[in-house]
Amino acid sequence: MNKVFKNADEAIHDVTDGMTLLLGGFGLCGLPENCITALVKKGVKDLTCISNNAGVDDFGIGLMLKQRQVKKMIASYVGENAEFERQLLSGELEVELIPQGTLATRCMAAGYGMPAIFTPAGIGTEVAIGKEIRNFNGKDYLMEMAFDADFAIVKAWKGDTMGNLIYRATARNFNPVMAMAGKITIVEVEELVEPGELDPDHVHTPGIYVHRIFQGVNYEKRIEQRTTRQHDQKS
Repeated sequence: MNKVFKNADEAIHDVTDGMTLLLGGFGLCGLPENCITALVKKGVKDLTCISNNAGVDDFGIGLMLKQRQVKKMIASYVGENAEFERQLLSGELEVELIPQGTLATRCMAAGYGMPAIFTPAGIGTEVAIGKEIRNFNGKDYLMEMAFDADFAIVKAWKGDTMGNLIYRATARNFNPVMAMAGKITIVEVEELVEPGELDPDHVHTPGIYVHRIFQGVNYEKRIEQRTTRQHDQKS
């Protein structure tokens, strides 16, 4: 099976209207920038996007929101995107907010072939409305379904042509668990190498989870919030 694609446009060629996408990243770190750009250019719409957050107005998933491509957003944090807020308050966008740990574990459940998980997170809150609750050893747990996504779209630092992946530092975030969870997993990497060039002990995602891979270009790697302090110039 040849997993290598030329670029993002080719890798996402069969993403169509109405599909459900898992998109890796945390804040603006570790985003599949090339694939998001390709999705914007392709103009697919009515998408359900599952991601930790919705990007910002002019970067990440925010670019897709700006083009009205997202019908429903499933996320843990959405506080940095004014366009997201506008669409939510106007009723244009359906939103499901879920605890961050639940988001990660629902990805893992999909990767492991489990239909559902039980978690105490969300008990007694709006998160639990309409969901099954079971009691184990005197404690209530909320049943959450594993994600059922058509595609997982993630970014890694290095990968080989067999799909083995290495992530770098905090850009690792949600990418490994989402890579496990899609029916088809598309990966963009900063460096694509031949099999045997990656140290097996350093591989975070084995190639069995990866269906398509390509070497990305022109990564902006924007910093969401930059905090600095004055240099102490003591004499």
